[in-house]
Amino acid sequence: MASVTLKKNYRCDSEPVTALALSPNDTFLFSSSHSRQIRVWDISSLKCLRSWKGHEGPVMAMACDASGGLLATAGADRKVLVWDVDGGFCTHFFKGHKGVVTNITFHPDPNRLILFSGSDDTTVRVWDLGTKRCIATLEKHFSTVTSLSVSEDGWTLLSAGRDKAWSSFLLPCVVNLWDLHDYGCKVTVPTYEVLEAVCVIPSSSSFSSCLGFYKQQHRKKSSSQAIYFITVGERGTVRLWNSDSAVCIFEQKTSDVTVESDEEDLKRGFTAAVMLPLSQGLLCVTADQQFLFYSLTEYLEGCLKLTISKRLVGHNEEIVDMKFLGEDEQFLAVATSVEQASCSTFPSALKAFAVLVRVYDLASMSCSYVLAGHTGIVLCLDTCVSSSGRKLIVTGSKDNSVRLWEAESTRCLGVGVGHTEAVGAIAFSKKHRNFFVSGSSDRTLKVWSLDVLSDDIEQSINLKAKAVVAAHDKDINSLAVAPNDSFVCSGSQDRTACIWRLPDLVSVVVLRGHKRGIWSVEFSPVDQCVITASGDKTIKIWAISDGSCLKTFEGHTSSVYRASFLTRGTQIVSCGADGLVKLWTVKTNECIATYDQHEDKVWALAVGKKTEMLATGGSDAVVNLWHDSTASDKKEAFLKEEEGVLRGQELENAVSDADFTKAIQIALELRRPHKLFKLFAELCRKREAEVQMDKALHVLGKEECHLLLEYVREWNTKPKLCHIAQFVLFRVFNILPPTEILEIRGIGELLEGLIPYCQRHFSRIDRLERSTFLLDYTLMGMSVIEPEMEDREAKDVRVMQMDTMDADNEPSAEAADKDQKQTLDEIKERASSKKRKSNKSRDVAYKKVKGSAHAKVSAISSLA
Repeated sequence: MASVTLKKNYRCDSEPVTALALSPNDTFLFSSSHSRQIRVWDISSLKCLRSWKGHEGPVMAMACDASGGLLATAGADRKVLVWDVDGGFCTHFFKGHKGVVTNITFHPDPNRLILFSGSDDTTVRVWDLGTKRCIATLEKHFSTVTSLSVSEDGWTLLSAGRDKAWSSFLLPCVVNLWDLHDYGCKVTVPTYEVLEAVCVIPSSSSFSSCLGFYKQQHRKKSSSQAIYFITVGERGTVRLWNSDSAVCIFEQKTSDVTVESDEEDLKRGFTAAVMLPLSQGLLCVTADQQFLFYSLTEYLEGCLKLTISKRLVGHNEEIVDMKFLGEDEQFLAVATSVEQASCSTFPSALKAFAVLVRVYDLASMSCSYVLAGHTGIVLCLDTCVSSSGRKLIVTGSKDNSVRLWEAESTRCLGVGVGHTEAVGAIAFSKKHRNFFVSGSSDRTLKVWSLDVLSDDIEQSINLKAKAVVAAHDKDINSLAVAPNDSFVCSGSQDRTACIWRLPDLVSVVVLRGHKRGIWSVEFSPVDQCVITASGDKTIKIWAISDGSCLKTFEGHTSSVYRASFLTRGTQIVSCGADGLVKLWTVKTNECIATYDQHEDKVWALAVGKKTEMLATGGSDAVVNLWHDSTASDKKEAFLKEEEGVLRGQELENAVSDADFTKAIQIALELRRPHKLFKLFAELCRKREAEVQMDKALHVLGKEECHLLLEYVREWNTKPKLCHIAQFVLFRVFNILPPTEILEIRGIGELLEGLIPYCQRHFSRIDRLERSTFLLDYTLMGMSVIEPEMEDREAKDVRVMQMDTMDADNEPSAEAADKDQKQTLDEIKERASSKKRKSNKSRDVAYKKVKGSAHAKVSAISSLA
């Protein structure tokens, strides 16, 4: 069986999706919901290319033409619109239907621009896109037209509907075949079933090849233009028809469709069907959200067999229990509350329903088969592989019975009747696998023997109980058999767990301590102890020898429904009404991990004994598979550490070789910001720092630039590191053009963190520069820097003298010395005059201060 995986997941809006369509080349996906928004999705990039609103009500159907350029939509507003896919504008607007337009389809020939639409006004209309008008109205149905299909030659239209009763007369449900030459009805095929889909069988499909023997036998009766088609509807069966003889040439004997009982209505059967391309068979959709893939085979001459190749389940209802199945645990048995028709395929005979147990293939997560037989909800199940290699499943139900199944043949081997109320717990023998134990709401335990089973059994037998005991005062919720088959433990709503000796069910010890009912019990695989989970939000471990409580685990915020041992009894996994899955360490009583993947109560927990795989399910109808990643995480961490050591050595080698380009790249790869800062600091001290910096930054990619700017942002916040950060930032902005900088991921957020600190650094530099001007002014006022002015004046005089000497061409040496002496005397005289002036001003200031002080003293004495 081929595996099925989820390839794409498109988030449209919060409203339910009402219509979907694919382009012929599988490039675009078209969708619409109750919001009336029509969206065009690019399948490769998962992006919504464009969206618009065109209808005044929900879009009920969509279709894309053979060229992929036109999209037709049918709405609840009785309109049919045609849109240009590339432009998103309306090209055709058709009105004429008097009811909701339920389906729509283009003519498969791209040269014939014809559109067909069916409505709940019982008519089919043919629209000509060239003349933009209705060219025919086909009236032969008496109820909603549900499906349209065109034959391979393009000259016959097939229409199916929900025709059942009209004017109080019971009329047969029909498929009408319309001649597209004159738009007349040439054949009416009565099907006596409310139809939801009709599909023409292409001559290239596997279905057509399997019909070869039938075509040879009826070659005289059937013409070469006979059309073979498939119908599905409320019966939940697939039927094949021949248009010439208007007879059914094949029909399923039993239905594969589950049904769901509602108070208002009874939903059942198929809701849609389509022939898959490339001979992949038939795909049918059921009312309970299942996808059934059918393939047709010919096992005898003229005898056809329709088998399910894949079953994809979209909804499981509430999951109450599950267990792994098989020697290699490649299957998962799931108990649900979904019902299936159990007797005839005709609607009038649908009186009894069988509740299902679904078995999933874990490789593909498709439903391999179902077990139907219980008339009440299946509350519990267990699995084992018998000594002869048979895969067995035992189930307990609200119908007060237990059933034993053979998984591969899906046959019921035996039925055990004897409980007076619902069977809520069941457990297989672990060692010998020759018995199972059941517990019921009637407060009794029963041991059922499997010795009466044989390999050649053909019909189910009555199972007999070989031991019975009144075990508890209230309902029994859980059972567990010890690994050596010597004990069985039962947990009840009476807040106690009891351990019984097998096979006679003799009481050994009663475990008391929980404040609410016990939902789960299990034996340790290595120690003489039992684990219990209770409605008091706790998990307890008990000693079998004396019934004492060894450990208590607290952490759940609501009732704990399941608890089980992991990794040879060293860990515990639990789930409960809070929707959480928790992992505990037995030695320290600590919860080491909590997983929140469910939206409602988690009722079921299955643990693989060989694979250490977990499966959980609950009220949200979701099955989650969990893998133990402890070993893989350790291995991955070791490999990562080993690689880090090697890369660290490469980094040190690059630093010692002064290969800054390689060293910076490795430091960024290893995410070592401190080492990276040291490299940049050392690089700044080099002579050709800018050249080497540019060389190192040129080879960085966008992600590396993003990481570097994150580090620079952190460095820029610290005054001791900001000068290196500013240098790196300056070189980055000089190297990269603005267009590339804008393409860096999160550049806006990075700049928001850089700008305030950069402004703060620049403000500090401005203040420092202004402070240096004050120092210059102070030194000039103190005449500290005046000698430098005198030396400068002397130099200017020398320059003037040299210019004069050049002008006189060849001046004498004596004249030069005389002039030099005269110049020096003038400078000394000027300096002495300045000193005298400064001394004089100093004396004058002293006299003024002295005089003012004398005056103040005189004034004070006079006042005295």
